[in-house]
Amino acid sequence: MRESRSLSRREFVAGTSGLLMTGAVPAVAALGGEKTASAPAQSPLAIHGGSKTVETVPSLPRRWGDPEREQLDEMLKQDSLFYWGGPRTRLLVERFRQVCPLKYVHTCSSGTAAIHIAVAAAGIGPGDEVITTAVTDPGTVIGVLYQQAVPVFADLGRSTYNLDVEDVKRRITPKTKAIIAVHLGGNPCDLDALKAVAEQHNLVLIEDCAQAWGAKYRGRPIGTVGHFACFSLQDSKHVTCGDGGIVASSDERFGPIMARFGDKGYDRVKGLGLNVFATNYRMSEPQAAVAAAQLPRLEKIAQRRSELGNLLTEKIAHIPGILPHQVHPQDRCVYWFYMFRIEPKAFRGNRGEFFKALRAEGVSCASGYIGKPLYREPVFQNHGFFAGRWPVKELGLTTIDYTKHSNPEAEAILATGIRVTIHEAMTEDYILDVAKAIEKIARFYAA
Repeated sequence: MRESRSLSRREFVAGTSGLLMTGAVPAVAALGGEKTASAPAQSPLAIHGGSKTVETVPSLPRRWGDPEREQLDEMLKQDSLFYWGGPRTRLLVERFRQVCPLKYVHTCSSGTAAIHIAVAAAGIGPGDEVITTAVTDPGTVIGVLYQQAVPVFADLGRSTYNLDVEDVKRRITPKTKAIIAVHLGGNPCDLDALKAVAEQHNLVLIEDCAQAWGAKYRGRPIGTVGHFACFSLQDSKHVTCGDGGIVASSDERFGPIMARFGDKGYDRVKGLGLNVFATNYRMSEPQAAVAAAQLPRLEKIAQRRSELGNLLTEKIAHIPGILPHQVHPQDRCVYWFYMFRIEPKAFRGNRGEFFKALRAEGVSCASGYIGKPLYREPVFQNHGFFAGRWPVKELGLTTIDYTKHSNPEAEAILATGIRVTIHEAMTEDYILDVAKAIEKIARFYAA
């Protein structure tokens, strides 16, 4: 969107009052509304001195309390806080399976750890390529790089913000070994299509469900389509124990060996020697106690966020120049965040002006998601992952050059997106006011 200097309220009044008195221009046109004399006048933007559209600040949800305290009290009666055989860990695994019914479940220290465990258990090694998104937390690719494998970034859907399946297909090479599908913002990827691609090319499909607790793909729990499901219990997620993660699989090739890659290579079931080399990603019993207490809340949280996000889409879908968060009608998005985009040619101002005006109206929002795609970050541009070096490239195991990489749609998403906070304690009235604020600003800046 081109830069455009917006008029202050004082400049606006000074510049238009004479014309309004003579009737030379309709009042509503001067106020940025519909350019017809019969349309109702629009109040000035809050950023220009008008009244806020959103008058109330939503209360934050209460995220923990007696259930967590009860689990922690029981935990303190134990002789050991080690995860193996621990009753809190067993309870967490049992409750997790009620959410995501997979056979093999391993608790771990973070969502990043969960993905690293999955990548390692899948046998990903030096020079292997893993296709994923560049609009994600670096935790999605840290495990790939530590296995000396190569992240390959595919472009995204225009308003889903998830992997573009056709671009994934274009980026498959003989070195490709896996796809990591990130359900960004809690919006399910097109899993059937990605699974079909994976099966056609003998690839492993890993679901990054960090932001998608409680999401459903065509009615199925998220995490149950791919070969691995990786969840985060970090503090900002729908359910949490401060920091933690879970990795799970029902695939008999990977499930039985998965836990070794989060437990220094140990096989605690069969008591075998160290047949694999791995790090320590274990979760402790105190973390498991809190996470287990959280999971019974999940369904209400997921359902409420889904309802509120869908309501916002319904109320802004008609606004010219606004691209709502696109969710398949048979899926349940749980809106870890809601993001809409603005069409640059539809507005006089830029994204920054739109965002500032929306904040002034009382909407809890942020400009974009991450600052830049991962491949634009200095560590990727310098190929400096290990003490400033990248052995895989030095040894000729990859020709990837991130300085020449580009995902045009991903970059456009980050340049035109506005992220709106959604949480379960919000009311429908608040969401309706948010929609009114978006429409008010869109009308004001309409080209």
